[in-house]
Amino acid sequence: MQFILRGFKEVMGFRVFAFDGVQADRKREIFTIKANLGLARQYGIRLQELPLLCRAALERGFETQDKRAFTYSEEDMRLHADSLAAREAVRHKRTPRRPVSEQVGNAWRGPQK
Repeated sequence: MQFILRGFKEVMGFRVFAFDGVQADRKREIFTIKANLGLARQYGIRLQELPLLCRAALERGFETQDKRAFTYSEEDMRLHADSLAAREAVRHKRTPRRPVSEQVGNAWRGPQK
């Protein structure tokens, strides 16, 4: 099943996303998933990321359940925040650059007096 974002609305501190679930035979069903905006801020999740994260949660959960309304849980947010932190740690763990030697630029500067 493929999920296409229809839109969203805000309801009492939650952002509720509506998705069209399109099956292979083109049959459509409406799915909703809500995300707590306070928890999203707490875990450093930007509002722009929420639709994709919610779609991924739908793709993981729709086959195992017959329901059409889901919640993007705090556990999902924590896992996402942890994976972002791990990627940042790897990015910052790269070997530092070697210090610049005093010989840099001598080729074009000429001899120093």
